[in-house]
Parts: sequence; structure tokens; C-alpha cells
Amino acid sequence: MKNKKSIILYVALIAGIVIVLNALSSKYFFRLDFTADKRYTLSEATKDIMRSVEDPVTVTAYFTDDLPPAIQQIRTDFKDMLIEYANVSKGNLVFEFISPNDDEEVEQEIAQYGIAPQIVNMREKDQAVQKKVYLAAIIRYGEKQEVIPLILPGTAMEYSLSTSIKKLIIDDKPLVGFITGHGESTPAAMQQAMQSLEVLYEVEEVTLSDTVMLEKYKSLAMVAPKDSVTEYELAFLDNYLANSGNLYIALNRVDGDFNAAQGFEVSTGVEGWLKDKGINIDNKFLVDASCGNVSVRQQQGFFTMTSQVSFPYLPNITNFSEHPASKGLESVLLQFASPMSFNGDTTFTFEPLAYSSEKSGSRSVPLYFDIQKKWNNSDFPLSNIPVAAAIEGPFAGNTNARMVVVSDGDFAINGEGQQSRQLNADNVNLMVNAIDWLSDDTGLIELRTKGITNRPLDQIEDGKKAFLKYLNFLLPVLLIILYGLFRHRYNKIKEIKRMQESYIK
Repeated sequence: MKNKKSIILYVALIAGIVIVLNALSSKYFFRLDFTADKRYTLSEATKDIMRSVEDPVTVTAYFTDDLPPAIQQIRTDFKDMLIEYANVSKGNLVFEFISPNDDEEVEQEIAQYGIAPQIVNMREKDQAVQKKVYLAAIIRYGEKQEVIPLILPGTAMEYSLSTSIKKLIIDDKPLVGFITGHGESTPAAMQQAMQSLEVLYEVEEVTLSDTVMLEKYKSLAMVAPKDSVTEYELAFLDNYLANSGNLYIALNRVDGDFNAAQGFEVSTGVEGWLKDKGINIDNKFLVDASCGNVSVRQQQGFFTMTSQVSFPYLPNITNFSEHPASKGLESVLLQFASPMSFNGDTTFTFEPLAYSSEKSGSRSVPLYFDIQKKWNNSDFPLSNIPVAAAIEGPFAGNTNARMVVVSDGDFAINGEGQQSRQLNADNVNLMVNAIDWLSDDTGLIELRTKGITNRPLDQIEDGKKAFLKYLNFLLPVLLIILYGLFRHRYNKIKEIKRMQESYIK
């Protein structure tokens, strides 16, 4: 009877604890995050955004009910994230979940916002079927709204949500001017970068003339000029910097013609203007053992074979500083970069943002591209050569200004029309982060590069691969065996104690 009462009391106590924990969890939400990219921890950028929200933000999430387990996790993660957003905003974010599949009118309504279902193959009752799946959201703030047509897992989820909210709550976007008139790449040729920049800025094309008030721009950008920039025009940049303006320059000092297999120098006058300020970009090609590939066609009998060949003139940069403009970046592929250095005085702060690998070097121009060349270690006698840098100081007068210089003008250019290409995400992030930093740091730098974007298995040694493979397989088995041995030993000791005369039940 006593044991029965004890069991009832024990069950009641457990039930009470569960009820209390559920009540607390509805008010206080937390979770432990052991992921390498902290994908389940809100960034400081997100927290700052949500603390600045003054009026309610409404999130309507459109998720299909009865999702497959792998996709159901996206819904769970998104809901958990919305709870954290609401907590940080002190209740200024409210949300609801709707299954469009249950209402044809809802499907037609959200289709007008560009939300379309994803077709997923799944099994039901041992049969392969296709199901329409919605993973979308509409964020509303006052009379404004933003649409996330497809919610992706991981850190992309937080980035999409935070940038959408940030875009809604900004009233007057700062201006960023892209300099034109010297063959520069226009915003239309940088679609991926513009998609990120236009969340927070108004982007305009601007010319260097006395009819333009440069002071209204938070920062100016000059990307890959091809024609000469006159001293008269450069004087406008000096005046802009003297008034605490900020400048982003992506400059080609060398370029290559694949058809002629030749590399040559590029001179626009900007390199001399930078040199006067202590910023040197050599008229040489940077070569790196860590590099991209080019396609080479070879004729073998009646057949034409295409193969990929490493091309050290396309350095793949993986070494970055902890500066806000480059922190979190993992891989940027450059196209014909040049070594950089600084010989200015101590009134300036020069911080390299990106470096070449431990095996790198340089080649003088003009040169011939030998695609079939067998490169060896002697071709890469140098290491950690800067290819991008952030500089602060009195460039023109006594007022401090900021400048970011990259020794490759083409790394963030998509191209236009049929020549357009998709870029590596970090190529875009380097440029956008740099402009963010120049424009008083919007807070989204940290969030944009928060996710792990590049973890290639081919860079892991074979021995480490084998170790990790067997560790993943054997560790759970080993833990089960150890637990079994422990239980066996525990039960054995307990049995011996019971056999003793002094044992009291």
C-alpha cells in the first residue's frame, strides 16, 4: 500500500514538473546551439533590427500540413525562430501559420505575390506520389510588405527574414553612387550585388563633374574602370574624401585575353592617384597554387575532349582577416588580381582584408598564358600577399575618411544578357560587406556571412576522412557497449549486496 502511494506521488510530481516546464517554455524560449555556424542563435544584427521595431510586424507563414520529415524540420525551425524574434522585439512581432493546400482561394491569393508550390516526391502507402508543398512567408509592416517565396533551411532562413524586416522599417535609404564615364561596370552588370545592396540603399549612377553634389552619397564605388580618369575628375574624389566621404575601388592593373593567350597591363590614372596616398597595386599578375580552373579542348583523333586545368592566374582566396568587411568569408575566386602594399605614414590605418595562400607569387607583364605549363613549388615562392585592404585616415586634409581597395575589378561582376553568370556567394559578400562598412555599418555584415558556405571534402586529408568515417560508425556502438558493461557491473554489485546478511531492503 505504501509503495502504491509512493508511485502515485512520484507520478503526480513528474506531471507537475512537466506542467510547470510547459508554462515556463511558453513564456521563456531558449535552446543550446552547438553548430559550427551558430545557425540556431540569433545574430547581434538581427537583435538590433528587432529592438528597433516600433510598430507590430506581422508574419504570415504559408506551410503545407503533413510535410515529409526532412521538410517538416524547416517548418519547426522557422516557427522556433519566429518565437525568438517575437521575444527580442518584446511582442512587436506576431505570426500565424496557414496551409494553402486546404483552401483554393488562399492558393490563388498568394500566387499573386509570386508564391508557388514546390513539387516534392514522397511515398504514401508504399506508393510514389507527388505533393504540392508550400514553404513561404509574407511579412507586413504598416502598409508595406515583403515576400519570401521559398524559405531555405539554416542561416539563409535568418538572413531572408531579417533583411525583409530591415527593408520594411527603413524610411529613408542612404544613397550609394556608382561612378560611370570611364568604362566602369554599371549596377546592371552586378545583379547579385545590387540585390543585396538595394535592401538598405538607394543605388544611383554618378559622374565626376561639377554638376553633381557628391556629398549626398554615403559612399561611392568605382568598379573596373577601363578608360583614363583625368586629374580634374580625381580632384572631385579628393574633395569628397576631404568631406568624410567613403570610397570603394575595385581596380584592374592587369588583364588577360584568352583568345590571344596574353596578359597585359591596364592603366587608367587611378593607380597613380592611389599611389600618391600610399596604396600600391603592382602591374603584375598574382599567381596562386590555390586557384580556379579553365576548360581546355584537345583533339584526339575524330573526337574533341574538354578537360579542366588548374590556372594559377585565377587565385582562389581563402585567407581573410577579422575585419567587419571580410569576417566570415571563406572563398573568393578572383580573376587576374595583383599584389597590393602600403607605404603611407602612421596617420593611416591599413588593414589587409584578403591574402593569397602560402604558395603564391607574381608574374610581370606582358606575358603569354601557357595553359599546359606544369607548375611546381618553385613557381610560388611568396605567401600571404594582400589583394584587398581597408584604409582609414586623412586622405585629403585633416578629416578622416574610409576606403576599401580590391586589386581585381571583375570579381563581383555578373555580366549582362547572355554573358551573365552566377557568382560564388562570397564574391558578392566581399563587395557588399565593404560598402556596408563604408556606409556606417548597417549591422547585416555579420548576418550575411554567418553561414558556412564552403567545406569541400577534397581539402581533408585521406587519413582524417577515414578517421571521421569510422568514428561516426563506431562511436555509437562503443557507447552502447560501455553502457551495457556499466549496467552489468551495477547489477552485479547490487546482487552481491542483496546476498549479504546485513542487507536491508
